[in-house]
Amino acid sequence: MDAQTVQVQSNEEAKGIRLFSLTWPIFLELFLFTLIGITDTFMLSGVSDDAVSAVGAANQFIFIAILVLEVIGHGASIVVAQYIGSRKLDEAAKIGAIAITLNLMIGILISIGFLLFGNALLSTMNLQGEILRLAQSYTAIVGGGLFIQAIINTLASMVRTYGFTRESMLISLGINIVHVLGNYLLIFGSWGFPELGVEGAAISTVLSRGLGLIVFFWTYYRLIEYKVQLKDYFTITRSYVGKICRVGIPSAFEQITYNGCQAIFLYYVTFLGAAALASRQYVLNLSMFIYLFSLAIGMGTAIITGRLVGAGRKEEAYRRVWVSLRWGFVCTVIINILVIVFREPIMGLFTSDPEILRISTQVILLSIFLETGRVFNIILINSLRAAGDAKFPVYMGLISMVGVSLPLGYVLAFHANMGLAGVWLAVATDEWIRGIVMFFRWRSRVWERKSLVDHS
Repeated sequence: MDAQTVQVQSNEEAKGIRLFSLTWPIFLELFLFTLIGITDTFMLSGVSDDAVSAVGAANQFIFIAILVLEVIGHGASIVVAQYIGSRKLDEAAKIGAIAITLNLMIGILISIGFLLFGNALLSTMNLQGEILRLAQSYTAIVGGGLFIQAIINTLASMVRTYGFTRESMLISLGINIVHVLGNYLLIFGSWGFPELGVEGAAISTVLSRGLGLIVFFWTYYRLIEYKVQLKDYFTITRSYVGKICRVGIPSAFEQITYNGCQAIFLYYVTFLGAAALASRQYVLNLSMFIYLFSLAIGMGTAIITGRLVGAGRKEEAYRRVWVSLRWGFVCTVIINILVIVFREPIMGLFTSDPEILRISTQVILLSIFLETGRVFNIILINSLRAAGDAKFPVYMGLISMVGVSLPLGYVLAFHANMGLAGVWLAVATDEWIRGIVMFFRWRSRVWERKSLVDHS
């Protein structure tokens, strides 16, 4: 890192980091990441609706595994942000190195697990015939390569936490370009390549991530101020690991709980028929675009909050989060209304099946209840974690997600005969319950006593 860059960073810390300068690259990176899933769905819809359903079912488990990998990556990013805020840059860099080593080890174990038990796991989801076969093939390839994603998660978190969100975004752009090209070549057998369908999409995913990993490593070493030594990767300091796990384990457990509930909802939907199953996958992809901007604001706010808390500027952190919440809510409402207005032509891009169109457009109408509640959780929970208050959202998640949304979804979907719409309303109820509670949690300022950095 040159002297000019260091000086710019010091000036930013003195003035307070601007949210927009962090958020717009994060938004584009998340948009590009989401585009990978949309690209798979769009291209595979040209193969069959069964292919789309198979990839959606497989990704339910793969995404949960990625959340497990974020135990280390996310926890380390929060600890590093607070250490950067307190100007302990050498310790921040060493924590990053430890996180990379730990996540690689976990990633290798998860990849082996998918190769050995992936087929049995999918067989429990009431999938049958061609959908089951395709899902098993996709899981073996993408799940078996998750150790690559393990390192990418950690490196991307570190690069963003140091404030280099634009560089992280550009790498994601490159991964997307390679992925789309690989899909074109391997799904449809273009330019003399074999026509592999679902397997082709899986191979393209792994290859694009592998190339992205190389670039992320190069970027990380080029940009951070304190250069990590080889020995730092093997010097596992108990106090650092403890701080990473103190934030990372509760954060990941809350996300795993959420996605575990989504897996159960997926199980519900398998009994509603193939049309409901495909509709769910299509609408989930659209939902990602609706809450994407709020997610970017939440991640950017978490970086700022972590630095401010690490620097002892807690009043500034408190006020910053309220500003972010207002922006996130307004942007989500605007985007959601646009999707609702144009829901029919949007869905027409993916399928011409009249039953799928009927179900999916009905569910999109209900998204206004779900997404407005989700904004509170995205921004406030990210901020609470960044301040070190990571356990409370887990307890609240168990009460609301497991205790409320799962039974409510079952009653609405089957006993009230609302089908997929009932599942969506159950998830919306959970989002609003947790969102209101997180609002008062941040307002209580309990998080001010949970800093991870010893300022003495």
